[in-house]
Amino acid sequence: MSFALFSGVQLLVRARVRLRNYSLAALCAALAVFACVCPHAWSQEATPAGPVPTENSQRIEKGKALKAETDLALINVTVTDPYGRLVTGLEQSNFRIFEDGVEQEVLRFSGEDVPISIGVIFDMSGSMSDKIEKSRQAAVQFFRTANPKDEFLLINFNDRAQLTSPFTASVEDLQNRLMFTSAHGQTALLDGIYLGLSEMKGAHNTKKALLVISDGGDNHSRYTETDIRKYAREADVQIYAIGLYDEGGGSTVEERLGPSLLSELTEMTGGRAFAVTSMGDMPDIASKISMELRNQYVVGYRPSNRTHDGKWRKVKVKLRPPKGLPPLTVYARSGYYAPGH
Repeated sequence: MSFALFSGVQLLVRARVRLRNYSLAALCAALAVFACVCPHAWSQEATPAGPVPTENSQRIEKGKALKAETDLALINVTVTDPYGRLVTGLEQSNFRIFEDGVEQEVLRFSGEDVPISIGVIFDMSGSMSDKIEKSRQAAVQFFRTANPKDEFLLINFNDRAQLTSPFTASVEDLQNRLMFTSAHGQTALLDGIYLGLSEMKGAHNTKKALLVISDGGDNHSRYTETDIRKYAREADVQIYAIGLYDEGGGSTVEERLGPSLLSELTEMTGGRAFAVTSMGDMPDIASKISMELRNQYVVGYRPSNRTHDGKWRKVKVKLRPPKGLPPLTVYARSGYYAPGH
């Protein structure tokens, strides 16, 4: 259920937030209560936002390749409220974007659900032996949220990373392949992420993401943390992670390195890392990530710095939120490499 509660019905309509399965009596009661306090609006669960174009904006058509205009920088943006719930219904005027500290003009804006190419990076090393079943359930739940035009690939890793399934829209095939996973061997997490980023070059959809399901350790990769950071910066792929960390954060070098790197990679690429506190929560977390991917804003601008120098450009997205909203949090990638000569 997604809802926005403002001080009056007119504001509610203006916010264009969709109300589903919400009785009239409940709505009236909610408005009566919140009319007496500071009005606010947010979504409890994700539903497709429907931002309305302004005269100076151009909506990105649903399903259209987002990078049709190569001189535009397009940034996927997630907005959450203080309780971590997705905020939908914002408009172009609510967003400000800066590149290397210089504010840019927002020329493209969308909140539509577009097809996604997603790679699931699944840890089946020995340290996952008591977590493998719940991890399977989380992955299956994630696949089941697929839209008809989505595509998935599956990568398993233990001693080495391997492509278990290339891109497919068959959720049933992916579920069958997961059934034969067993936890054993050492952990090549970094190799798994590297392989996932490499395979994303063959994606058919412009919007791309990786979901890493792991306990965060690594003791058998050929690639280094430096390699992965550099590759993640170059790839236009959001990275999400479900971390099954031992209580206390672990005592070995393997356990300490993984969680910090996963958090860094997700933050860098505009994704998020979720630490599992209860194994039973894993399917719900997987569903939450899926809904987040499908309810992001896309903000596009033409960089004022037109130099093709191949350098890293820092990007910062800020909000100009509607009055009465609580403090909101923005998730977006931290930058991109400019085109070379």
